Amino acid sequence: MIQIIQEISKTMNKKTVAVIGLGAMGSRIALNLLKAGYSVVVHNRTIEKAQPLIEQGATLATSPRAAAEQSDVVISMVTDNEVSRQVWLSAETGAILGLNSDKIAIEMSTLTVDWVRELNPAITQNGASFLDAPVVGSCPQAESGKLISLVGGQVETLTQVQPILNAAGVASIHHIGDVGQGMAMKLAVNALFGIQVAALAELLGMLSKDGISPERAMECLWDLPVMSLAAKGAGSLMVSENHAPLFPIALVEKDFRYATQTAQNLEATIPTVTAVMDIYRNAIAQGHGSENITGIAQLFI
Repeated sequence: MIQIIQEISKTMNKKTVAVIGLGAMGSRIALNLLKAGYSVVVHNRTIEKAQPLIEQGATLATSPRAAAEQSDVVISMVTDNEVSRQVWLSAETGAILGLNSDKIAIEMSTLTVDWVRELNPAITQNGASFLDAPVVGSCPQAESGKLISLVGGQVETLTQVQPILNAAGVASIHHIGDVGQGMAMKLAVNALFGIQVAALAELLGMLSKDGISPERAMECLWDLPVMSLAAKGAGSLMVSENHAPLFPIALVEKDFRYATQTAQNLEATIPTVTAVMDIYRNAIAQGHGSENITGIAQLFI
């Protein structure tokens, strides 16, 4: 078994990987792949963002189609459904035009379940393979190689690209099920995190009005089993008033919106998620959209 894995790894190391979308996460994924010795092709709507990667040895593609044509595996890491649709299905420049039966497409962005299930047959009808593989984690986890991937799609396809995902910075991979189920799981994870952060911000605000400082409250909460590691980290950032955008509120709201859309399509009821989404929308309305998720504390403290 070990020998088989080693042979797969050697084979995939010969592959060229395209990374489309060079924001905070995509740029780090591309850099990780370069450091791991992969040939990397990059594309971004703003060419300037590609320059540091080109200096590290990446090849610039002028369009998603060109990126796919030059690569064996194509990774997309973009903001939302609209950008993803343009990346893959644009009539003249879409990456789908550069795919064939020897290639694998991976959508690592956080999108709606409906969209990736619509995208899947569009990609596979010409023989290419497809995975939705959104990641849990932000820039620090991408840099330290500690991302967690939630995957929907064929196990055989995942086995082929696992060495590439690991090289991209993914330490742990959970195969959730069919295409779309990785995305559904990611939306649930982000919603659960967002609910915890909003609840903590509200409660720290309540306690502060009774004279209990956020610092003192967190000292107590830190030792109690009710606090998750994620909430502890968020609380520490609230106390330090450090709201540098690791997970901007605008993207948090987008993920909540996608979760509620998914629930509606599944005829599921998620009133807590819907209510908390309105809190993040309020934060955006008050000018905090570009700040980290923990910036929501400013509404209450």
